[in-house]
Amino acid sequence: MIVLWSATAEPRRAGFAVSRQIRGAVQRNRARRRLREAYRVARAAAPSHAALVIIGRPASLRAPFATLTSELGEALAAIPGSRP
Repeated sequence: MIVLWSATAEPRRAGFAVSRQIRGAVQRNRARRRLREAYRVARAAAPSHAALVIIGRPASLRAPFATLTSELGEALAAIPGSRP
């Protein structure tokens, strides 16, 4: 996955996108749902004032959910800024 971010004065918000490398709308939607749920679990690691875009890749369907969550948590923790 790719995590893009920008510091903002507004509260944290997140958007999700999935690459067309994942064939079929059903599979893309499934990847998006997995990323959204992983973000819900790991969002405490993200800065409180940031705009995030999380882009899913084909591995987001194959990876175990625990791995997906931990990788997203590590990526969010690497973003500088104050945490809630």
